[in-house]
Amino acid sequence: MNTTVEILGFAREPGWLPWAVQYFFLIGISTAAFLLSLPGMVWRLADWQGVSRRALLAALVCGLTAPVALLADLHQPGRFLNFYLHPNFGSWMAWGAFFIPLYLLGLLAYAWLCLRPLLAELADRPGPLASLYRKLAYGGHDNPSAIKAAAMVATLGALLVLLYTGMEVMVVQARPLWNTTLLPLIFAVTAMTGGIGMTALFEAMTGNRRSALLLNRWLARGTWLTLALFALWLVSGLTGLSTAAAEALAAMHGSFGWLATGAWLLGSMLLTLWLAQDSRNALIMPALFALHGAWLVRWVVFMGGQSLPKIGSTSRTYNLTLTPDSLLGIIGMAGLCVTLYIILTSLIPWDDQANA
Repeated sequence: MNTTVEILGFAREPGWLPWAVQYFFLIGISTAAFLLSLPGMVWRLADWQGVSRRALLAALVCGLTAPVALLADLHQPGRFLNFYLHPNFGSWMAWGAFFIPLYLLGLLAYAWLCLRPLLAELADRPGPLASLYRKLAYGGHDNPSAIKAAAMVATLGALLVLLYTGMEVMVVQARPLWNTTLLPLIFAVTAMTGGIGMTALFEAMTGNRRSALLLNRWLARGTWLTLALFALWLVSGLTGLSTAAAEALAAMHGSFGWLATGAWLLGSMLLTLWLAQDSRNALIMPALFALHGAWLVRWVVFMGGQSLPKIGSTSRTYNLTLTPDSLLGIIGMAGLCVTLYIILTSLIPWDDQANA
């Protein structure tokens, strides 16, 4: 007797938890903020002097926090060490284990070289930390050539990080929402808008409003480009030019949750664009919506992408819970960012009067 078994669906817990969302969000913002620091710190453009200083602060805060989320996502440090003990150079994730240290070491060297004159100035002031500042300054002279060299290393690392974070998700063919050539571009562009948002937020927190017009102009350009990429993905799915996009749209069809999510994402992007173009002297609201949009894109891609069924029609919606892998982890990462911000701003002045 022959028995036919039909598989209607198969759902499982997501393999990539919110830790991954936070890591991709933070490392993307860090790389983008670092790139924003170059006009003032390396090229010494007058209009970018103050903005670039706060961008460097944003790059350090997010760059030092991101690896914590990555290690938490791997659940144990040994898994990260395994990338070096048994490297698989056919994997984008394995390459990331080399790109991340390249970027972070380049960023730290670049930040130290940029801050040396300020550290020397702080060492000349009376205080309990004067000797520490003197040691960190290591002479304290400004060395533009060394800054440019460190910036080149960090730039290479930043571009490689932006490349691998998009590629390691895009190559997963089993997830139709991920398997699109537009994903690395979407991640890179939204990282830039998020980096602008974080820099603008730090600008507002240090009381600097003169850069609002400059930052909002670039934020509007980034938001327009993001909307264009989303429209291109939608058209490629509706016309069948992209099989993966068409499969993703078919899986979303008829779902109120996906319709509401798409409307929320589009609405937040349009509101960011309106704030950046209409309230050009504002910093806080455009910054917060830019950060929200960059985070939401990654949440939708990672958590929403894993909810779409691989086979059949069964999907599993992820719900936030009060556990370390979920809501508590998100709050913890935000708390770590705040802690690093307090430490760095307590030890080093980052306003326009600081001669960094």
